[in-house]
Amino acid sequence: LLEETNPAKRLEDLYGYIQSEIEIMRVEKKIRARVKRQMEKTQKEYYLNEQMQAIQKELGDRDDGRSEISDLENLVKNKKLPDDVREKLNKEVRKLKHMSPMSAEATVVRNYVDTVVSLPWNDPSEDIRDTLFAEDVLNRDHYGLEKVKDRILEYLSVRTLVDEMKGPILCLVGPPGVGKTSLARSVATATGRRFVRVALGGVRDEAEIRGHRRTYIGSMPGKIIQAVRKAGKSNPVVLLDEIDKMSQDFRGDPSAALLEVLDPEQNHSFNDHYLDLDYDLSKVLFLATANSLHTIPRPLLDRMEVIYLAGYTEEEKISIASQYLIPKTLKDNGLENQDVTFHVKAVQELIRYYTRESGVRNLEREISSVFRKVARKYMRKVEGDAQTELKNKEAANVGKDKEKEMKPLKERVVLTKDQISEKISEKSVNKYLGPRKYRIGYQNSHNEVGMCTGMAWTEVGGDLLVCEVAVLPGNGKLNITGKLGSVMQESAQAALSYVRSRSKFLNIAEDFYTKVDIHIHVPEGAIPKDGPSAGICMATALTSALTNRPVSKDVAMTGEITLRGRVLPIGGLKEKVIAAHRGGIKKIIMPKENEKDLHDLPRTILKDLTIVPVEHMDHVLMHALVWKHPDAEDSEQDELFEKLKKVTEAETHQLSFAH
Repeated sequence: LLEETNPAKRLEDLYGYIQSEIEIMRVEKKIRARVKRQMEKTQKEYYLNEQMQAIQKELGDRDDGRSEISDLENLVKNKKLPDDVREKLNKEVRKLKHMSPMSAEATVVRNYVDTVVSLPWNDPSEDIRDTLFAEDVLNRDHYGLEKVKDRILEYLSVRTLVDEMKGPILCLVGPPGVGKTSLARSVATATGRRFVRVALGGVRDEAEIRGHRRTYIGSMPGKIIQAVRKAGKSNPVVLLDEIDKMSQDFRGDPSAALLEVLDPEQNHSFNDHYLDLDYDLSKVLFLATANSLHTIPRPLLDRMEVIYLAGYTEEEKISIASQYLIPKTLKDNGLENQDVTFHVKAVQELIRYYTRESGVRNLEREISSVFRKVARKYMRKVEGDAQTELKNKEAANVGKDKEKEMKPLKERVVLTKDQISEKISEKSVNKYLGPRKYRIGYQNSHNEVGMCTGMAWTEVGGDLLVCEVAVLPGNGKLNITGKLGSVMQESAQAALSYVRSRSKFLNIAEDFYTKVDIHIHVPEGAIPKDGPSAGICMATALTSALTNRPVSKDVAMTGEITLRGRVLPIGGLKEKVIAAHRGGIKKIIMPKENEKDLHDLPRTILKDLTIVPVEHMDHVLMHALVWKHPDAEDSEQDELFEKLKKVTEAETHQLSFAH
């Protein structure tokens, strides 16, 4: 500035410098005003806190926050804690001493110390190691489910012999209503442990499993630590309910957080983000439930021992209803002391036509609905009788106090034992619940050409389905209807290709596919259907329609077919066979490789059925087609029958020799 000789230029530079200084002074003034306001606010809060403490002292309440800190110190000192946990808590308490009791950070520290101290650190409950008692508890609360019961009893037996062992992590998989959740509660009773249920349905944030860090407002431990804290013991039975219903989003994958929880090699030092400490979960007995395994990630599934709970058979449902559901619902509806009986035929009516499920949840609802209507019917009658009696008394005592009309029902109506008498039959069920809600598959009424009975598996059990084939004049077009999935449509094409490749052997014109159109239809077209297990059913119906030979109405079949006619194994055999038995089927054709699944079927069902294991389509045709058809020429019929008989006998001989 002093070097500048031009006065005008010097004034311009000076003006710029002055403006800069003015701007700096303006900012400094603004900062000073803000700091002053903040200091005044802080001083005011401090003054008010001191004033409030002084008032409390005058009123006799001398707790200025120090007693709370002293209580926390004593709590940490007297609690049985690991050394690293005690050191961490002492550090937090020392930090709390230098904080204002009313500050937000002090509240966070107090909540943290309370949470850590309230956890059961190496404080297990005493296990019941009496396997006979455990078996009685499991059998008392649940019918069937032998595999799960055996696995629990095996664990208890080994636990008796070995003091330190890792608890099994069992995953119970089955349809709704078969007793997965209630079984876990019975396991806790049988082992003498606390029971806690953790609902995982809809969980999509990893922090809900592993906890939120304390830097976040409203942070808390994850669901696992909360469950152990709620149990109050370090070895509870924790049920991870609906583990297959978890999902993931941008906040992380909760199933990945469960990997550490459910890994026996790692869960002895589970680190929750909120605790920031290692917690031993190895003593916890984890049970998980799921309806399906398809949505469970493979690494998580690998850490669990999967036990399948199949749907109940009709006989099992009747037993469960008689032994458990009917007594329970009678008590729930206030009818346990009344003469109300439920006939077996009525229970069977409910199972077949008013519920469609693998479990018994809806069956219990329907039984309860019947009892409610019985209670309403009799209470209306008894109350009506009481009203009539009251009116007669009033008429006889004219002019007296009429407040008796306002007496509550309990004072006017008292039910004595066996006052209600009701025998519930099939007709009673229809009367109380209305028309039947569902239909079940039954065998065909007579032998028909081009119509074959197959067996299907659904989420609520098995069912029968019919495959129809119509051969029409045309030029080789194949129509497939019935809302079939892509796999089932491919099975139909494979079945047709098999028939074409064997047309000469089956006495069918080798160029038949150029002269006719074939229509394959599976009824109940509004219901989606898919899967390969109807392959041999379609091939049988095609052969029947093209050879004009009927299929036996007493036969049902299931199995996948290849282009060479081999019959491959399928799933869900138990449910399918139960449905066939219920539908009046006498003979079942199934893949030979599925013979191992017959062990799961009740003997009462197997003794009523003829089971035919097959390996090739020739065996299927031998047992499925009716060979005494009046419209067929005897010579042609005998020729095809003899061909199949010769081939099947040769194949059987080769198999026997190979074995």
